[in-house]
Order: sequence, then structure tokens, then C-alpha cells
Amino acid sequence: MTARFLQMSGIVADLLYEVDQVPVAGKEAIVSSFKIAPGGGFNAMVAAKRAGLRVCYGGSIGSGPFANLVREGLSAEEIPFLRTQDMYRDQGCCTVLIDQNGERTFIASDGAEGHVTPEALAQINFVDFEWTLLSGYALHYRNSRGALTDWLHKTPAISGLVFDPAPIVASLAPNDLQVVLSRAEWVSANLHEAAILTAHSDPVTAAKALAKDRPGGAIVRNGAAGCVVATAEICVEIPAFPVQVIDTNGAGDTHVGSFIANFSQTGDPELAARFANTAAAISTTIKGPATAPTAEQINRVLSQ
Repeated sequence: MTARFLQMSGIVADLLYEVDQVPVAGKEAIVSSFKIAPGGGFNAMVAAKRAGLRVCYGGSIGSGPFANLVREGLSAEEIPFLRTQDMYRDQGCCTVLIDQNGERTFIASDGAEGHVTPEALAQINFVDFEWTLLSGYALHYRNSRGALTDWLHKTPAISGLVFDPAPIVASLAPNDLQVVLSRAEWVSANLHEAAILTAHSDPVTAAKALAKDRPGGAIVRNGAAGCVVATAEICVEIPAFPVQVIDTNGAGDTHVGSFIANFSQTGDPELAARFANTAAAISTTIKGPATAPTAEQINRVLSQ
């Protein structure tokens, strides 16, 4: 492992329910399985680490049962936490309903991960990292967006900043969005998010628009259709690796983390996108969160 990856997006406790179908208002779902596990920013870190990067968590961790779960998850994956503990609140949680097709529906409430101060950010030496990941959720929380946008404004060098808009992108303040887009070397978004950012529903057009004037480029993830990767030099549609989908929870995060890891090693965005497509596809064949495969598993599939 050589390159270092810093996750600035918060980890939450995922409350994962497998249901026959998502209930309509006033109705109840039939639950076949339930578990609690670290989620949110955790999944991309696990994917990047299993694909070969050294990973650190720069977000917040609180005090309470959900925060304990997060700490245990980081410890199990041997991912260090760079900041002091928030003693005033527990970690946030996200209720995830996973239907029979593996599709997810979310309801989330923030906690410690939604509280970031300039003093907390000062505890991190950002020059130690080659890659930094920030999500739209971190810029949405009212108690973190001010410190983070100020950090984006004032930090002279944020190496390899990757922005994942997340489903919350439509609710981000335009000024905050402009700040992060002006600093990001790469943007990785699903097609819905990319369409919100660019007003283009075609993945190729959206990817080109997101990559324009960007030092790195953009990826538009499009589920079973694969993804589009665009830079100043290329714009390529990369087909998905076909699998029988069981659970899509964390697949987008797996794609982001795996892409960063492989691109840092190869310098080839097309190869990295193919690697990430395969990683994300494999992750959907396994129930549960943080199901990213290792680099060895991914390369074995790619070599077939």
C-alpha cells in the first residue's frame, strides 16, 4: 500500500431491513431480516482499503451505542480515526429498506457526523494524503457545512479531492455546491445526481459536462448499464459486469472507493472505471453493507 486516502464524509449506523416491498403511507412492511452495521462514509473507505489504499477517517465520531458500532467497524477494518471524540452526541443513523429487487429506500437522521468545527478540521494534516473524499451529505448538514465550505475556500492544497454529490444534491445550497465543484479534481455521481448538476439526462453528455475544465474528470454511474468516465482526453462508456443482484446497498460507495484505489495505482481512468464497475457488481451479490471485494477478487473476475 502506498497512496493515502482520507474520508471526510461521515459514518452513520445503518438500520437495515429486508422487506417484501416498501410500504405506502399508512401501511406496514413485512420484514424478513434486520441488522445494524456501519454505513454512510464507511463503505467507500472499506472498498478503497480492500483495493489497496491506506485509508483514514477524518469525520466525526460521537458517544453512544451507534458511535460504539462505528468505532468497532473501523477497528475491524484497521482504519484509523484522526480526530478527538465528540462527547456530546451519538452517531446518526439511517433506516434502509431493501426490497426483493435489491433496491434501497432511505430515511436518515444525522448525529455526531453532522457536526464539524474549524477546530476539529485543524486536527488533520491534509498534506499527508493523496486522495480526499467528500460527499454531499457533509455539505448538507447545517452543523458541518459552514466549517467544510470554509475549509474548501481556505485550504491551499486538497490533494485528489473527489466529490460524491449523493442523493441529497438537490437540497444543497448553490453557493456551497459551487465551492466544492470548483475544488474537486473528480466528481463521481449516479445518473440522477449528474442530471441535477448538469441538466443533462444522457450519461455521456452529463459526464462530459461534469468533466469540463476539471483537472481530473468525472464518472457517471448508471447501475446495470455501467458507467461513463470522462476527462479532457477521453469519454468512454464502460459496460457493467453482469450479475444476479441481491442487495445494492453500498454499491455506489464501493464504486467510488474502488475507482480511487485503482486509479491511484494505474493512472488509467478507463481501467479504473472497469475495475470499479466489477467491484460494485460483485458487492451487489452479497447481502449486507461494506461488501466490497478485495483487489485480488476483482482482478480474478476481470481476467476471466
